[in-house]
Amino acid sequence: MANKRPRVVIVGAGFGGLWAARTLAGALVDVLLIDRNNYHTFLPLLYQVAAAELEPEQIIYPVRTMLRKLPNAGFIMAKVTGLDPASQTIEVNGSIIPYDYLVLAMGSTSHYFDIPGAAEYAFPLKTLEQGTAIRNHILCSFERAVYETDEEKRQRLLTFTIVGGGATGVEFAGALAELIRGPLTKDYPKIDFKKVKIILLEAADSLISMMPDELRRYAFERLRWMGVDVRLKTTVSRIEPDAVYLGDGSPIPTEAVIWTAGVRGEPMAQAWGLPTARAGRVTVLETLQLADYPNIYVVGDLSYLEEDHHPLPLVAPVAVQQGVTAAENIKRQIKGQRLKPFRYNDRGTMVTIGRNAAVARIGNRSYTGFFAWVVWLVIHLLNLIGFRNRLLVMINWSWYYFFFEHAVRFIFPSEIAGAAQCSRERKG
Repeated sequence: MANKRPRVVIVGAGFGGLWAARTLAGALVDVLLIDRNNYHTFLPLLYQVAAAELEPEQIIYPVRTMLRKLPNAGFIMAKVTGLDPASQTIEVNGSIIPYDYLVLAMGSTSHYFDIPGAAEYAFPLKTLEQGTAIRNHILCSFERAVYETDEEKRQRLLTFTIVGGGATGVEFAGALAELIRGPLTKDYPKIDFKKVKIILLEAADSLISMMPDELRRYAFERLRWMGVDVRLKTTVSRIEPDAVYLGDGSPIPTEAVIWTAGVRGEPMAQAWGLPTARAGRVTVLETLQLADYPNIYVVGDLSYLEEDHHPLPLVAPVAVQQGVTAAENIKRQIKGQRLKPFRYNDRGTMVTIGRNAAVARIGNRSYTGFFAWVVWLVIHLLNLIGFRNRLLVMINWSWYYFFFEHAVRFIFPSEIAGAAQCSRERKG
């Protein structure tokens, strides 16, 4: 038993968890990766699933396939329901699993800021199932509008409201505008598309606040040019099945509210008694460890760490780099070496705004338009996991670019709660 190798348990197969497992390949440890799904989702392209640009399976990749070349790694498809740091165990589907080192990379969920009705009636965009549900609902809205005789009800069906002007909200607004103003105009010739509305609500005084001023302005003007009604300094007070109410009390009649306004750390961490900061994110040391439990690391969206007095952004590059640092520190910890503090290497930020348009901050330089769009395409294509996925995504993008057609305008049944079908059923 003296020669037993340390066990490293990683909870979450997102960017942070997966890169932690990869970094531990070849180390003298046994790695166990646990996730409720048996696939990794490339979240930066999730909005394209919701906008009928990509099939869901084109942005996911099997976890077990990725672990094939890691002889010291195993996988369990399960949900972690309990954590006992004192005994160094976690509970998984009623079973107890011990660990020597634990990496929590469970990600984030939608944050509704206690707005009444948001959780019940808005469509979040955080998981593959949610992206598919949004696509279903958008297409179903047009199917229902074709035969709806009541003018007010038809207008509600054809009004799409996006709450949140961050990167996801801007990208989805642009993609939705292109879907509606392009292929759907040919699919539904009986609908008056002058009455179709896309409304983007943002509480701050600008879009994509993490970008330089000139890029914010470009994004705003580009969306307006695409027909998106962008409303800045506009808050939401409540959401009902047939309307979203603004801070001044005025309603927007709509049956489609897509929520991209905020995220919070996986609530399970707070339920376990872990120290949390704003939005339920777990407070960690510079080494990504918990202060009271140095053998527990927290990475990705779930972790809260500040640099230059600002919290690190909830983006994939942060999660990837933290996963690598946590794994390296575990190897150092086993050897009794000094641990390395995490420092985020910010290579830049990119946001696409539909066809031939994007904004990009690379180092200290800013880019807009076609060049930024090409860079965005290349970076996302190269970072997508799996050659087959890269090929299929490139084909879909090329097909749309040259023929102005979205190839995946299908309505498939969805089993998740709140998924829209082409009936009168609604969320909640």
